[in-house]
Amino acid sequence: MVKILLHGCNGAMGQVIAGLAQKDPQVVIAAGVDLNTEQKQDFPVYASLEEVKEDVDVVVDFASAKAVDGLLDYCGKHRIPVVLCTTGLSEEQIGKVKETSVMTAVLRSANMSLGVNLLFKLVAEAAKTLSAAGFDMEIVERHHNQKMDAPSGTALALADAANEAVGNTCHYVYDRSQRREKRDPMEIGISAVRGGSIVGEHDVIFAGTDEVITIRHTAYSKAIFGKGALSAAVYLAGREPGMYTMADVIGS
Repeated sequence: MVKILLHGCNGAMGQVIAGLAQKDPQVVIAAGVDLNTEQKQDFPVYASLEEVKEDVDVVVDFASAKAVDGLLDYCGKHRIPVVLCTTGLSEEQIGKVKETSVMTAVLRSANMSLGVNLLFKLVAEAAKTLSAAGFDMEIVERHHNQKMDAPSGTALALADAANEAVGNTCHYVYDRSQRREKRDPMEIGISAVRGGSIVGEHDVIFAGTDEVITIRHTAYSKAIFGKGALSAAVYLAGREPGMYTMADVIGS
């Protein structure tokens, strides 16, 4: 059984994962870390990583971007594999993720859903054919009104998948409100919508002359991300240092 340290255990996603873990015979939450220690769980909850006493096989992180630096330091120092689910990381933090992967296994994904990770492949395949045929590429993502970062990490990863498929020849545009010019055919537009309790929707639009193809993923529950995170934790426990992705989990 894989012993998990749940970083951000009392947040919305942390609570989802804790509930799913109770029904998963492959894992157990050995301890949790959260600034909110008043919310009780079926496992010890600490205010900081340094207070954790339990031995664990892997960390699952669904905290916040501002807590990532300390988490990476901790996992690197103690050689504990980490499933890094927090989005909105800075370029400096992404660099630190790569540095930490030299010391321990790190799995980082913009989205933990099986469906979304299949979507990356579908978008790349579509981009190869449709971009060459003159189709414009646009991405629209929608999330709840509590989400802090925009655009979503998944939207950026979808843009990267499309761009890499066409040789990284495109650039990204997030706002056209100050521009008075025709659309550049080599741009990928990325738009963010925030409202209500939308769990997550991503549309990748390929717009050509007289036809439009839209590839959409809709998340109806946060449980899909939690299930993916637990699968990733089982996969990552005991792995050699290095960078891993959900593609590795899906292919295992």
